[in-house]
Amino acid sequence: MLRSAKEIKNYVLQAKDGKIGRCKDFLFDDQFWTIRYMVASTGKWLPGRKVLISPISLEDPDWVSMLFPVRLTKEQVENSPEYEPLSPVERVYEEQLHEHYRRSKYWE
Repeated sequence: MLRSAKEIKNYVLQAKDGKIGRCKDFLFDDQFWTIRYMVASTGKWLPGRKVLISPISLEDPDWVSMLFPVRLTKEQVENSPEYEPLSPVERVYEEQLHEHYRRSKYWE
């Protein structure tokens, strides 16, 4: 069944070892119409911080409890490159992000 990405906004993000915040938005590739990243707000845990999480690190959302499991640890998220919403996401930042999470680069 198809669902809207809008429905997932504000879901609680559950890392392997605890809650890391909430889903706040998504960044889309406007050429291929795919989700490139989820924007996660780390809320009270790391106040004022936003990080990007690749869809590769996401599991299936729990639609009933509004919980979104993430295949990352709190430490990985805490030490990830910070996302600046007012700045464009450039390739250099994406390379840092993918190296940090040790994920393959979608553009290769």
